[in-house]
Amino acid sequence: MHDDVVHIISERTSATHPHSINHFLCIDGAVRSSARISPRADPFLLYAADLLELVRRHQLTPHACADDVQIYGSCRPTEAGPLITQLSACVYKVSSWMASNRLQVNPSKTEVLWCSSSRRQHQIPSFPLTVDTTSVSPVASVGDLAVYLDADLTFRTHVNAVVKACFAVLRQMRSIRRCLRRHTLTTLIHSLVIIKVDYCSSLLAGVSSQLLSRLQFVFNAAARMIYSSRRSEHITPLLRELHWLKVPQRIQFRLCVLRYQCLHGTAPAYLSESLHSVANIGARRCLHSADTSTLLFPSTRRSTVGDQAFPVAVARAWNALPVTVRGASTLSAFCRQLKTHLYCCTFD
Repeated sequence: MHDDVVHIISERTSATHPHSINHFLCIDGAVRSSARISPRADPFLLYAADLLELVRRHQLTPHACADDVQIYGSCRPTEAGPLITQLSACVYKVSSWMASNRLQVNPSKTEVLWCSSSRRQHQIPSFPLTVDTTSVSPVASVGDLAVYLDADLTFRTHVNAVVKACFAVLRQMRSIRRCLRRHTLTTLIHSLVIIKVDYCSSLLAGVSSQLLSRLQFVFNAAARMIYSSRRSEHITPLLRELHWLKVPQRIQFRLCVLRYQCLHGTAPAYLSESLHSVANIGARRCLHSADTSTLLFPSTRRSTVGDQAFPVAVARAWNALPVTVRGASTLSAFCRQLKTHLYCCTFD
């Protein structure tokens, strides 16, 4: 599932063009009981392989996870009409394919999302898309593998949902914290709270500092609960004692781990292909940076959206690491050295 989640980052690379808007369509394919399809995702994806090829023939990008099919497309604001026509034809073919293979599109769970920068939100079309005689209007955000994508790519809805869920758990734990040892309470907070913030946190690269501060409030509240400290007390000593990185460093940690996996061939191909080392560029092979696994930093025209793209965010995080950390021989050694480096940068 982690590979499927990371795919969302790669889709954001198409948003780096300053005058483009992206279309995201999530179709829920309800499996009829007579089809007797296994509930596991892999057999279903093999069963629906022809469906993905059908979407590609319409010059759109498909992505499937279990019985959900996502269709991506991008265009300039003035070309939104032709994209809708193209997408409508694709959805009609998808519906026909599902009907012939004893499957059924669920219009009630089908969502349409137009993505663009905040300055171009007024250019997003508002007319609905027809799915099996049902009109589906565009929405402001959609949920994808427990991650909420906003139309303006700010991830505000996702951060709000995570903060709300975390504080709900902390309120429930507050009533029993006196009955638990500190080690047990720390373990529970890790399992029920911290994991919610860390889930898909690499997607939050480049978001506003205001949203990152809201996530940091969760760590601060959790640390104060563990040590029963007052809100007036300084939080940094508590975080240092717990060895908890702050939110920006936690995001950088996950981006660098993804880069290390791409470098050693253990990451999905669509992520590895989006990253380019300086050593692979003929004109720069003679430079000193070609021997240090330095990544090529892609140029972007808009920092609000372009800096959130996966190749840009990873290059910025990876190139900031010391060469000794990047050259770790194993993943476990890399993670250990990386956390030590980020910890020292945060608290020293």
